[in-house]
Amino acid sequence: MIVREIGDGIVELDLSGHSPDDLAEVEALREQVAAGIAAGWRRVQTLHDPDDVVTHRVAARLGLRHEGTMRGIGPGHGDRVVMARLASDPGPETREGFLGVLNTTMPTKRNIAQTLLRDPDGRVLLCELTYKREWDLPGGIVDPGEPPSATAEREVAEELGLDLPARDLLVVDWLPPYRGWSDATLFVFDGGVHPADLVDRVTLQPREIRALHWATPEQVREHCAPYVVTLLEHLAATPAGSGTAYLVDGHPRA
Repeated sequence: MIVREIGDGIVELDLSGHSPDDLAEVEALREQVAAGIAAGWRRVQTLHDPDDVVTHRVAARLGLRHEGTMRGIGPGHGDRVVMARLASDPGPETREGFLGVLNTTMPTKRNIAQTLLRDPDGRVLLCELTYKREWDLPGGIVDPGEPPSATAEREVAEELGLDLPARDLLVVDWLPPYRGWSDATLFVFDGGVHPADLVDRVTLQPREIRALHWATPEQVREHCAPYVVTLLEHLAATPAGSGTAYLVDGHPRA
């Protein structure tokens, strides 16, 4: 292991040539890092190629946590993954340290929560948005530490100015990467059936919502993204009380 001192108690490790599966070697590296921290290292870090899975695993075994990717700073202006361990972090041999590393290195997925509002004629309330061409159900991204049901209620309050509870979970839909977004999981909650004059009581969030529409199936097909079309068509054909549907890109799983 090559150690480069940057200053102010920060050191950078070159872990090339080490194996995460050689337990004796990993233990020796851990002892070396622990000794450095005891001697005054405040931050131990690595910058490595995103495709360098071996170095990533070695760094994780030494208790370094994945902090993100710095773009365009490597040789040839390539990206570099940043992993680091602070002197105050629990060691990787402890439960807290082990879980702390896993929490930063395990995959994460974007979650979205939306609400389905209908009128007595079976039309669906859709938002005409300021930031994209397609109409969509009211809703948004689930914040960290927030249940999707709370997100659905919060977004209806923020976007429409309505205090409506999220009822039954109608759909869980996995969405593949789409127009620059990574894949996501969509939760659609039942918002109930409301009179058509519900739209007269809304207070739109002008930064995001241009207008509201009680949309017929024909309008859904004309104005919505394909996965929204297939999702709403599936719900329209599903008897009430059928439970939660699991869809893949708007379609029932084969």
